[in-house]
Formats: sequence, structure tokens, C-alpha cells
Amino acid sequence: MAEPMYKQIAEELRRRIEQGELEPGAKLPAELELRETFGNASRNTIRDAIRSLTARGLVITRPGQGTFVADRIDPFQITLSTDTQSCLGDAEGIAFRSAAPAQQRKPEAGTPRVEIQAATGTAGRELQLPADAQVICRHQVLTIDKKPWSMQTSFYPIAFVPKAPLLIQAVAIEQGTVRYLAETLGVEQAGYRDQVSARPPNEGEIAFFKLPEVGVSVIETIRTAYERSGAPIRCTVTVWPADRNRLVYNIGDVPKEITSPAPPASPATPHEPAPPSRLIG
Repeated sequence: MAEPMYKQIAEELRRRIEQGELEPGAKLPAELELRETFGNASRNTIRDAIRSLTARGLVITRPGQGTFVADRIDPFQITLSTDTQSCLGDAEGIAFRSAAPAQQRKPEAGTPRVEIQAATGTAGRELQLPADAQVICRHQVLTIDKKPWSMQTSFYPIAFVPKAPLLIQAVAIEQGTVRYLAETLGVEQAGYRDQVSARPPNEGEIAFFKLPEVGVSVIETIRTAYERSGAPIRCTVTVWPADRNRLVYNIGDVPKEITSPAPPASPATPHEPAPPSRLIG
């Protein structure tokens, strides 16, 4: 049985994209031209073919502009399991900066945006604070090769501020907040719990990461760090687009020189990042 016409059209366009006849960033022919090219196919057939390509991440439609071939990107691999030497999981991107050069990538961490917020939602729950308490919120954008790769929002109890004033300054904490809190407060991180989930991106994340409206999920990690008494000292929420990130956990005795090969490159849309939305209320 022959495949539906829209699938045949989608496969032909996919072939042209993968063989380079339609290069990343190129605009697809207009709907009327595609209809004529493919034997006077109906409007719905062409639209179904475009939807199929969009769901596979091969093209992206921009309202009022047309449909464009998505760029190809190489997924970035970052190890999230414990490494006390590099302070993996620290809120200031130490792990991010150390992992990128090893993959011949150029990392950049934006200047943190700092706010004081009510301890509601995820921040209040994970830090075990009452609703009328306040938290320090440090939001930071991370890029690889000048493309938006992830965004982090870290929360700290406001009681930390008198002895750790850098927390409320819009500057990078070079040694990382894990070491900074140990040095200034004597608060040492003994461990952390990660909660990992996948979900559709919200409007702000679609705009910032330049994602297609369908076809690409985001991975959200909530990392809550604890001192030896069991009290929570930090909660970091990170959003990672699934098309450009590969999260790795090493458990037990795993040789450092053994790394898994990266999966095939995934498409993404090449544009400069828009201002990020707030992740948590």
C-alpha cells in the first residue's frame, strides 16, 4: 500500500535537507509553489507534510515569515554526578565551564540577575521555608558557541546575606557558591538530591531557546543541596532543551577516560537569545 501523499512529500523534503540541497536557515518554497512542485497537491497535504517535518525538528515556521530549515547543532554533554574537585552542580556554572573545553566548545555564562522573592512554590518547598519568608534568587543564562543552551535559577535563604553578601550582588562568584558558603558561613554541602522531569517548554522558553512550538521538550532538573545536619542550603532549577543537551550521571567506579559517543546532531534554530522568562514564581 502506497504511503499517504503528505508522507511522500515530507520524505522528499527531508532528503533534500539531509543531502544539503536545502541548507540550514534556507526558506522553504511558499505553499503554492510546493503544491505545484508536487503535482498540484492539496493545501492540507502540504500543511500535513510541513507539520511532519516540524515535529521531527527539521524545519521551523515563523508566523508572517514562512518555514525555514532548522540549523544543525551538536548536543553538549555534561556530567551531573558528584565531583568535589570541580563542584559540579554549583549554581555559578563551574561544571559547565569545565565540560565545554573538553568538547572543543566555547562556553559563556551571562551576568547573574539577582532578585529577592517570597519563598513560595518550588523555592519555599525545597528550602523548607514558611510562606512569609524571603529567598535570594540568582538567575543565569548559559550559552555554548554563542547559542542558548540552558538557564539556571538558584535560591538561597535570605538569612545567608549578612555573612555572604556576594549572594545579592549581580556578579559571578568565581569559586562557586558551594565553596563561598563554606568559606563565609562555615556551611558545607554534604550532598544533594536531583529531581529530573521532562515537559513541554513554556512561551518564554520557546522564545529564549528559539524552539519550534512542537517537537522539542525541555528537561528540568531541581537540585536541592543539604548540609550535614540535613538542612537545605540551596535549590537550583535548570532548564535544558532536549535537542541540544545530554545529561550524564556516573555511579560507582567508572573510568574517567571512558565516555559515551554523542548522539547524532539535532536541528535547532540559529538566532540570538531573547530575554528569558522567570522560571518560578
